Amino acid sequence: MNERLENEKISKLLLSLAIPSILAQLATLIYNMVDRIYIGQLADGALAIAGIGLCTSIITIITAFTNLFGRGGAPLASIRMGEKRMDIAEKILGNCVFSLVISSLIIMAALLIFGEDILMLFGASENTLPYAMDYLSIYCLGTVFVQLSVGLNYFINAQGFAKYGMFTLLIGGVLNIVLDPIFIFGLHMDVAGAAIATVISQFVSCVWVMKFLLGKKTTIQIKKEYFKFDLDIMKRVLGLGFSPFFMSATEGILQVSFNRQLLFFGGDLAVSSMTIMLSMNQILQLPMEGIAQGTQPIISYNYGAKQYDRVKKAISLAMKVSLIYSIVGVLLMEFIPQVFVQLFSNDPELIELASRMLRVYIFGFIIMGANSTYQQSYTSLGFGKISFFFAFYRKIILLIPLIYILPIFISDGVFAVMLAEPLSDLITTITNTFSFRRFMHKHLKTE
Repeated sequence: MNERLENEKISKLLLSLAIPSILAQLATLIYNMVDRIYIGQLADGALAIAGIGLCTSIITIITAFTNLFGRGGAPLASIRMGEKRMDIAEKILGNCVFSLVISSLIIMAALLIFGEDILMLFGASENTLPYAMDYLSIYCLGTVFVQLSVGLNYFINAQGFAKYGMFTLLIGGVLNIVLDPIFIFGLHMDVAGAAIATVISQFVSCVWVMKFLLGKKTTIQIKKEYFKFDLDIMKRVLGLGFSPFFMSATEGILQVSFNRQLLFFGGDLAVSSMTIMLSMNQILQLPMEGIAQGTQPIISYNYGAKQYDRVKKAISLAMKVSLIYSIVGVLLMEFIPQVFVQLFSNDPELIELASRMLRVYIFGFIIMGANSTYQQSYTSLGFGKISFFFAFYRKIILLIPLIYILPIFISDGVFAVMLAEPLSDLITTITNTFSFRRFMHKHLKTE
């Protein structure tokens, strides 16, 4: 695989790595959406969807730790592989396994003890809290499975085994689709049934990942002598992983800000609509994430091998593909929003409100394909601080303040809250474009 990363034509190599990664992210998309689609068919579907949406905010913060250790460690391991330093790559892997397990246990304990208080803080009402608690109290028991399966899958993709990485998510997604109707409708467990189906699916995905990284096909293996915390290694992992961790964790905080403001201006129905907005976000974001993951081993390995022309070609191609996807996806949602919203509910009032919200919320994503490429490229090249800055800039400096400021000046509170998203997306992408051009000229000697 290393020879392919170093010598194979970039377009062919990216295609072979990106397609499985994109399919894997589509499986994740289905994995995340299927609960909401099935739950939307229940008698109190709108309230149940809102409850699941509140849990999604917490789950997003939980999975941020997979980015901290997975996306922080995998590019470093790839760079070391490009330098032919396999022992260091395996030390990085072992340290990340250890960190994922410890963080999972701490998170699970915190949710079991403080789950209800956290949900109320995150915008739950008396109507939605029972649904949210039914889901979260079961989901948190599978924390270690999702942390290991998602976090360590980055190390599988970083070695160029994109097809195997695809099946990690595909297995879980398909199993969740099969189990959801059985537990929700067949066993009449409603929201709790959706959580049980998810935990079982996560467990199976975890077994799949561990089997590979402990086996003979992997280039770097999990070895017990490296299953410990090495301060020097973890400083580098945390330094690189903090940006994607921050992006994911603040996504959860961001969802809380949206939910609390929408509950104030539009009630539970607006919170239910926001859950649908998050799914639309994932429809656009996750395939672009797949493109980025497919590009990462090419960029990191060739940067370590000092083949800068191949790095630039990979970035350029990823940029074009991501932009085409984001433009086409946004245009479809702008012209036929009802088609997307109706996947989740047959409630006419919810469909009408969510469709209006979607047209505003999604517009800024039209050029986010470029920003996605910039962010992944910074991280893949080992410049996590720059990636972190733009994540901080978009969410903390722009988006979260706008969610609270715009309703002061615009009478339609729900519209004002939604408008914060496209404004921050467009401003960030334009700013990052100028920064990335300077970055490429400085570090890759781009003309």
